[in-house]
Amino acid sequence: MPTLDDILEHIGEFDRFQKQTFFVLCLLSAAFTPVYVGVVFFGFTPEHRCFSPGVAELSQRCGWSPAEQLNHTVPEWGSHGAAYSSRCSRYEVDWNATGVSCTDPLGSLVGNRSSVPLGPCQDGWVYDYPGTSIVTEFNLVCEDSWKLDLFQSSVNVGFFIGSMIIGYIADRFGRKLCLLITVLINSVSGVLVAFAPSYTWTVIFRLIQGLVSKGGWLTGYVLTAEFVGLSFRRTVGIIYQLAFTVGLLFLTAVAYVLPHWRWLQLAVTLPNFFFLLYHWCLPESPRWLITQKQNDKAMEVIKRIAKRNKKQLPPSFQNIKSEDEDGEKLKPSYLDLVRTPQIRKHTFILMYSWFTSSVLYQGLIMHMGLASGNIYLDFLYSALVEFPAAFILLLTVDRIGRRYPWAVAHVMTGGACLVTALVPDTLYWLKMTAACLGRMGITMCYEMVCLVNPELYPTSLRNLGVLICSSMCDIGGIMTPFIVYRLAELWHELPLVLFAGIAFVGGGLVLLLPETKGKTLPETIEDAENMHRYGASSTGPTDQSSFPSWQQSPLVAIHHQKSSWRPDRTWPGQKLSATQDRRGRSL
Repeated sequence: MPTLDDILEHIGEFDRFQKQTFFVLCLLSAAFTPVYVGVVFFGFTPEHRCFSPGVAELSQRCGWSPAEQLNHTVPEWGSHGAAYSSRCSRYEVDWNATGVSCTDPLGSLVGNRSSVPLGPCQDGWVYDYPGTSIVTEFNLVCEDSWKLDLFQSSVNVGFFIGSMIIGYIADRFGRKLCLLITVLINSVSGVLVAFAPSYTWTVIFRLIQGLVSKGGWLTGYVLTAEFVGLSFRRTVGIIYQLAFTVGLLFLTAVAYVLPHWRWLQLAVTLPNFFFLLYHWCLPESPRWLITQKQNDKAMEVIKRIAKRNKKQLPPSFQNIKSEDEDGEKLKPSYLDLVRTPQIRKHTFILMYSWFTSSVLYQGLIMHMGLASGNIYLDFLYSALVEFPAAFILLLTVDRIGRRYPWAVAHVMTGGACLVTALVPDTLYWLKMTAACLGRMGITMCYEMVCLVNPELYPTSLRNLGVLICSSMCDIGGIMTPFIVYRLAELWHELPLVLFAGIAFVGGGLVLLLPETKGKTLPETIEDAENMHRYGASSTGPTDQSSFPSWQQSPLVAIHHQKSSWRPDRTWPGQKLSATQDRRGRSL
């Protein structure tokens, strides 16, 4: 009996039906952007200072300009600009007292400027920002600035927990049902974030969004990939990644038009409700139906695809089979990841690479929100460089290999971070160019670890290896806000210096991995242990180009945790997971 891929070769591997399905699911990919990186706008921290009663009246009476008012009434403003004292403390004087001098108000109040007592901002803050963010509304500055870190970390905690839950639901109950559930919960929780009455409720609803949003985003990709033929799966992965990047551009435009965070949250959340229409316009994945032994329903979907593609289903293809029928199920162990020397080395290097990619990718975006330039233009420019990053990898990984482009991308990222940190603000064009190169480099690193991770583990450990290593990605995401925002208080460019060091170390470590270009995937632990000794194999798929595209958004990679596959078939007795095709290949 024919397999699904045999049938797709006759009714269309990427014809009208697949193109329409792919387009509507790419909208889901673009809509995920605000959840992942929206903190740049939702949590924007503008220039601020303590509110001091009586200052506005005194300034009006004396006819001060805004700059004069700041120099006279804000601690250390003239000499230190945005120092901690100028943002988080105020002069403990009575600005409403009679006889205050307009030329030397502090001298007339206390006599000696150096002895003026400082106190906390008991009456709130003044923000130099025409809009609002969660920072300005809930005063997440000074001693409460850590709450902004928690706001973003909460969504990464949700990503970490939700990936496992959503992956099980997609495997157990189907891709379509899982997609609809995650879309509904994500939409409702997103609206609740916009109407949250307090900071605590905002974090809770944000956590709920994290639990379902990334898992739903991956399910959309899986559903798309399972409708297309093998020869188009790489293209699907790349374009799905570009849809996320397009979402970055739309997020920038909407944030510019709506500078108030609650309206922005509503604007980027409400379109998600339209995705519930997928119930009527998308069928269940035929690959999943086949793994569930629901061949009759799978044939109904196949006939629907053939009808939409205006193709005739040959009479000999009226029945379908799965290749996962017999054999003994293998039981991998966590200890197998560190038991043998080469696999142990691969595991630790890959874990560091996942962690590094997450910290630098999210960290560079967050640090951009702290910059003094135009946040909208900076975000736009850095998002645009993700387009060439994908194309550069397509041109190099099958020609040059994996290790050297990967190492160069790390070095480029580290160098760009150092240039951005050390170049003065007066050379804005140079800082912006370096920042964009850093964003491009880390995007390439993220996509490369997605590609290499499954290629270094034997069949029995591939699923577990990707699961454990990629879990460091969300761990890094949880830590990143604290790294960026706390270190920036010591020195604004300190996070970039740390990022440079992390990137340089990562570039050296990836050179210790074996080259996987032109090699068949290891079948056994012994094969994986000997990968560094042999060149390209003359048998099997030599360049992996027909294999699943792990060159996709960092977000896909984070949750490609069901990636166990063999070149010819699945593990004996193994059920296909949400990220495997009928040959057991990871999507």
